[in-house]
Amino acid sequence: MRLTVLGSGSAMAVPDRAQTGLLLETDDRALLVDCGSGVLGRLAGTDVGYEGVGTVLLTHHHLDHVSDLLALLKARWLAGQEHLEVLGPPGTKSLLDGLLDVHEYLDGRVDLAVREVTPGDDFSAGGFDVAAADTRHSLPGHAYRFAPTGAELAPRDGPVAFSGDTEAFDGIARFVDGASVLLHDCSFPDDVDVSNHPTPTALGRSLADADVGRLYLTHLYPHTRGREDEMVDAVAAAGFTGTVETARDGLRLSIPVDGESESG
Repeated sequence: MRLTVLGSGSAMAVPDRAQTGLLLETDDRALLVDCGSGVLGRLAGTDVGYEGVGTVLLTHHHLDHVSDLLALLKARWLAGQEHLEVLGPPGTKSLLDGLLDVHEYLDGRVDLAVREVTPGDDFSAGGFDVAAADTRHSLPGHAYRFAPTGAELAPRDGPVAFSGDTEAFDGIARFVDGASVLLHDCSFPDDVDVSNHPTPTALGRSLADADVGRLYLTHLYPHTRGREDEMVDAVAAAGFTGTVETARDGLRLSIPVDGESESG
């Protein structure tokens, strides 16, 4: 399976980071996870393009995770694509209904299917089997773990995990244990007093006993600029024993279902 970081930023825009978006690919399917501002443009620069992404999975409903969602719907309509499926936490249907109430001219332009998932659910989306877990954030949301459909691997044992927006806590550490690749919210350096997001030391402590091959820090606020190496070192110093890196827009990973990742 392949993963591309389309957006590694946050609600406060910076020039080199779009808001949250991940593209997951198998041989013939693609899944978009979150669709914040700037993600549609990043997606247009991939081989898949927005024409090739018919399924979007949302972690939660904050604006920096959904603001390009209707822009994607419109782009697919204008490109002649006839459907879009959106999955997410409870309330996702109300979110889409509300957006289409504001932008009525887009209602009915594509065949829009909406599915709501709850923590503990295992389900299929865009060529992947997915497991969902609760997060701790200012809005209800999910972390997800992914395995390619047909890989004969339970999604809760899948090689890729994504925290969404969340504090660091034991429940997420248990959920991601055994993953080859984890992308985890690490929005601020240690000297910022913050709730709803982890700092590097809090994240490293929570993952100290988790078996995770490679950790990418994402959802980065402007406060982290120029301090990325410091944050990486703090995660390791707090007890995390895997490889730690900072995510960046355009990062591409090739992830064997049962092996280590390769970056590009």
